[in-house]
This record gives sequence, C-alpha cells and structure tokens, in this order.
Amino acid sequence: MPRLPIFRLGATPQQAPLPQSISAAPSIALDRLTVGVDNLRYDVALSTVFIDTARAHITRLIARHGELEGLLAAEAPARTQGPSWMRNAVVGTPRPPVEKGDFKSALAELHLAALNRAKKEENISVDLLARLAITKFLRSEMSQQFAQLLERCRLLLKGYDGLRQEKSIEYRERMAAFQVRKKIVLRKTGQDLFETIREIEKETLARTRRSLFGDVNDSEGGATAALGSYGSFVNRLVFSDDGRDDYLCAEHYVMLGHWDRDQDRYPRLQDIVWGFVRSLYGEDTTSETIDAWLCAPENARALVGTGTPDDSTPEGIAQQERLAKWVRLLEDQEVMEYVIASYHVVPLLSEYAPRINPQQIKNALISRAECDRVERMIQEHGKLSPSSLYAAVGKVAGCRGAERAKLAARFLLDFSQYHRDLRRLETLNAILDSVNLAQSDKVRELSRMNGTLYEFLLPEEQQQAEEDRVLRHVVLKADVRDSTRLTRTLMEKGMNPASYFSLNFYDPVNKLLGKYEAQKVFLEGDAIILAILERAGEPELAVSRACVLAREIIEIVRGYNQLMQRSKMPGLELGIGITLQETAPLYLLDGERQIMISEALNQSDRLSSCNKRARKIMESQAGPFHVYVFESEDETANPEDSIVSFNLGGIRMNEAAFRKLEQEISLTPLNVKLPASLASSDKGEYRLFSGTVPVGRDIFHKIVVRVSRVPRINTQDFSVQGWTEKTYYEVCTDPAIYAALEKKKGAKA
Repeated sequence: MPRLPIFRLGATPQQAPLPQSISAAPSIALDRLTVGVDNLRYDVALSTVFIDTARAHITRLIARHGELEGLLAAEAPARTQGPSWMRNAVVGTPRPPVEKGDFKSALAELHLAALNRAKKEENISVDLLARLAITKFLRSEMSQQFAQLLERCRLLLKGYDGLRQEKSIEYRERMAAFQVRKKIVLRKTGQDLFETIREIEKETLARTRRSLFGDVNDSEGGATAALGSYGSFVNRLVFSDDGRDDYLCAEHYVMLGHWDRDQDRYPRLQDIVWGFVRSLYGEDTTSETIDAWLCAPENARALVGTGTPDDSTPEGIAQQERLAKWVRLLEDQEVMEYVIASYHVVPLLSEYAPRINPQQIKNALISRAECDRVERMIQEHGKLSPSSLYAAVGKVAGCRGAERAKLAARFLLDFSQYHRDLRRLETLNAILDSVNLAQSDKVRELSRMNGTLYEFLLPEEQQQAEEDRVLRHVVLKADVRDSTRLTRTLMEKGMNPASYFSLNFYDPVNKLLGKYEAQKVFLEGDAIILAILERAGEPELAVSRACVLAREIIEIVRGYNQLMQRSKMPGLELGIGITLQETAPLYLLDGERQIMISEALNQSDRLSSCNKRARKIMESQAGPFHVYVFESEDETANPEDSIVSFNLGGIRMNEAAFRKLEQEISLTPLNVKLPASLASSDKGEYRLFSGTVPVGRDIFHKIVVRVSRVPRINTQDFSVQGWTEKTYYEVCTDPAIYAALEKKKGAKA
C-alpha cells in the first residue's frame, strides 16, 4: 500500500513553528449558592407550567418516533371500558397535544428568566444551576414518559381482548416493536430536544448572556470559567446514556469500536492521539495538558489542516508533514482501515440497521469473514439487497493516497470533537448529582420556608412567587410572671389552672391572630410565642402590627384581671418582648409539624424577662412605664449578667424593630406631662413618640413608644450612678399615657 512521502520535523529552517495550542478542559463550578435541606445538594423547583408543557412535548416525540400515533388515536374508545379507577388512572390519561413551538417558547422563557435572576443576584452560578436542573428534568422525563406510554398501550390492548382479534394482533406487534426500539426512540427524542436547545441558544440565550455578563474572552477569574461551562449544555451527547451510541457517533462524529477485538476502541485511539501529540510537543507533555488540548478541536485543525494542505506556504508544508506522520502512525497501529470504514459505513446504517448490528456492518467492510457473515444475514431477511454493502467494501479497499490523508485529517478533528463532548458529558453527569429536583411537596415547602429553594418560574408565575416571598419576620413572646406560684395558688383553692390559663390568656389571644395575620410558633405552660411574617407583596407593617397586637394582649389580660379581682381570684401578669429579624425564619419538620428556628426567639425571650430583684424594688416605683433596663456598675460582672431587666405588664422591643417601625409609620415626638418615674434624675433621659398604625380598612390604633437610655446603677439599692450610651425601647401600655395624649389632642382641637 503506497504511503505519503516521509518528512522529518524541523528539517528546514523555513518550516513554520508548531501552532499555539488552546486548552479547553470542561468544568462546571457552582459558587455562592446555598445548599438545600439535606445540606448536600441544591434544591430546585421548576415552573409547573413548563413541566406540563415539557412532559406533553416529550410524550408527543416518543409517540412519533415510536410510531404509536395511530395506535394512541384508538385510545379513546378503549378508555370507556374497565373500572373507573383504571379509566381515570394517570398513566392512562392522554395529555393535550403540544407543538414544538409551545415547548420552545416555554423553554426559552424559563432560561431567560434564570439569566435575569442571575444578573439580579450578580451570580452566574444561578443560571448554571437552572440549566443543570432543566437538563436533569428532561433526561429523567424521557424514560418516565416512555414507561407511561408503554403502560397506556397495555391498557389499550386490554380493552381489545376478545373484541377485535385482528386489531389486537396488530396493536400487540406495534407495542412489541416499540419496546424493542426503546434505545432508538429515546435517542431520536433526545436529539430533537437537543436541536431545540441549540436553536434557542443560538437565537436568544448566547446573545442575552453576552449582553448581561460580557463575552467569555472579556471576563476574568471565576466569570470566565462559568461562562465557559455553557458548552456542556449545548452538547449532542447530553441526552445519551454514556455517549457511546453507534448511530449518534456515526452521524455526527466517528463510529468507534466497542468489542474487545476491535482495534479502534476509544481508549486505544486516545492513546494513539496522545502519542502523536507528544511526538510533536515533547515527551514530557502531561496527560492533563493533552486532554485539555484534545478538548479544543481547533488544535487538530491547526495541526493537520483539512487533509489538503497548501504546500505553497511554510504553514501548509508543516501541516503536510504533520499529516503524513499522523497517517503513518494510524497505519503502523493498524487502525487506518477502521477509520476509513467508519466513514463509509454511515450510508449503510439506514438500510441494514437495526436488523444488523452497526459494528458488524463496519467490520464487514474490512474483513472478508465478517463480510460473508453479514451477507448471509442480509439474505436471510429477504427484502434487503447486499449491493450497497459490496459497493462500500470496494470504496474502502480502493481508498488511496490523498483520500486516505483527507480521511485521516477528518478523523483527528472528529475524534477531538467527540473527546471534547464526552468530557463535557462526564463533567455534566458528575455535577448533576448535586442538584435535587424538589418534586415532593413536603421537601419543596420545607426548603422554601428555609430560604434554600431555587425556584425558576415563567414570567406569569414569578409575580405570585415574589409576592409570597418572606422578607423578614417579627417574633412576639408573651411571658406570664410567676406562673408556678399562680398555679400553686389556684390548686390550693381547688381550681383548674389549665382552664384558667386557657380562658383568660390562650383563647383570647388565639382570636387575635387572624386580625393581625400572626401565627402561633410555640405554646408552653407560661408563655405564648407568635410570629408575623412580612412578605414582598404585602404592606411593610409587621413591626407596627406586632406592637398593636402586643398592646391588645396586655389590655385583654388587664380586663380579665379586673373580673378576676371581683371574684377574688389571682390575676395574670405579663411581660412581652418583640424582636425583628431582617431575614426569613428557618424551619424543621417534626412529622407534619413545622418548628421555627430563629435568633429572634431567644432575643424575644430576653426582652420579655423580668429580674426578680428588679421587680421587688421597681414594682412600686415604676410609674406609668412598665419596662426598665439597668446596667450594673460591677465591672467584674459578665457583660450579659450586668444587664438587669424589669418588664411587668410592659412591651419591650429591640433596636432593629424600632428602626423598622420608624420606616413603617410616621413617629411624632410627644411632649406631655407625665408623673415622675424612678427618680428626678430620670427626667429628660427618655423621649416619647406617637404614631398611628393602620390595622384594617378604616381601623387605626395609636401607639406610644418610649426611647430611654440605660442607667448605670448600684445593684444593692438600684440608685442611679450615671447614664450609658445604650438605649432600650418600650411600647407604652399604661392608659394614663394614652389619656394624656387624647387630652392634648382635644385641647389642640
């Protein structure tokens, strides 16, 4: 067999240098994302409208490629028979037809929505996560819809048993063929999905991504790696099982061998290519470098050209020399004939496969024994003619000189493209395990409540989801003072403490929850914890409503206490703490019960507490205020232990809640004459503000907030030794303050 002339690399000074190689090792990195409820994967929920559209479209594609459209058209009469549970079964429910345009539009809108969200959050990993989730969903749905179509066919055949024998036999043959051709049907379905994805990538997504995040060559650092990850999604192998489908490779790459005796198996060819690259760039070139080199098909084209190099230029001469060396290497490794056969076998597949294995057909082009075997198989089928096989055998045997070189150059380029896409598929499969499609309502709701669910919705669904998003939350804790002593007193009088607390505290508070859109977080023997969630689509009045709710709780308990005093029964004494946290709360599930996790719970507990020694001294001196905070002058005390709190019938809020209250409503400085509180030095150390809170339509409530500095005291007698720069905040509850406010208002009128 004649060979191309042998050239010696670097023999002439005019020889062009080796082309600069490009490294393109595929990678997908997800940065600055929050893991889901299992602390391992990212929870993702896709648009329900898109899911329904995609399922219907995939069903249509499978039915078309599986040649079931005529069979399913006969499904309607069959569904009128049998028990109702079978007639209404999900697997037997045909979906309304969905055209490709509907699916393409929904897919493009969902991708654009993910891109816009990524831009809003300045994190392109958000869009990568959406692409991963959509890919994982489409891949899983192909198998699921195939199984559902098969089940629908079985239900259909049951309806024809004993009724129409001819039709029953015909439909059984169709269903059997559908099962046998599963791999082919799914491959064709996957290629249709890929073509749609590639279309929207070219038409819309690529330009939009460049517009929002710039070009990959203009980016730096992590942005470059992220933008370069998109090639893994526009990959023809993405919907294949392992990327080694003979038909797919033959049509778009090059069909390689699979059997152990084959000389052109992928691992062996990879070693040959690596050896060729090392012979050019140096034996010390690492495997990682060559792998990255091979993932850029541009390198193969620059190295050997298209097989017809221009020998009038130094670069063309160098390409011719490298191509000759490449052809010699393929021939020395006894794979050149396989390379030639892999291209001439492509037209034969549509004629002979799948009746004959594609690998057998390819081997028949280079092996006389295998050709005889395939010829016998063709004759056994009767309807097939071996003429095309003979013609292909002749073409392979007659491939000489320039044609061989051209096929060798094409093979290096095709093998590089296949290697790149195979690496991209491996990279994609590895990271898909980190994506959890939260299809369970329980998991999805738990992840949403904890703020770890990434929802990718269509524009019409986004508005409602945005309105339901929790921005922040307020926790209100109402703590009963001396509940143990109160319980003992009631029991000594022969009364039921449970019914006493229920009638005078829990039941009245429960009736207020709907009015203020509050929810019960926790209930214990001597306390109740409530929460008000502030959502994006609602008025930002969470703190205001919590203040009015707390006031109403105090007033209700005060009213019941007056009734209890007439009956000579002990009254309830409360302390309320209100805490704002500028994030959504987290939750865990105990069976079906949601348990809130929030720092605001602990802080509201501290705000509602009352020091026993402070109560003993302050109860008779508090005046119209019911909340006081002191700092011990003992410098050796623990910072947390140095704060002494008094809260008896009062409402104390944290500073974050007060700042938010200033934003929610207009707070006006209030100048009214009030009784002296603790001592004369307390005058001027607090300020009062009044505001009006809208609770409902035509319903408004006044609140008065006291802002006071924290005094430094002697803990022995609570005498004020000075004033700190710390402040605390009280929602006033004493009727005298509101009476003075109304009196001043009436005087102005």
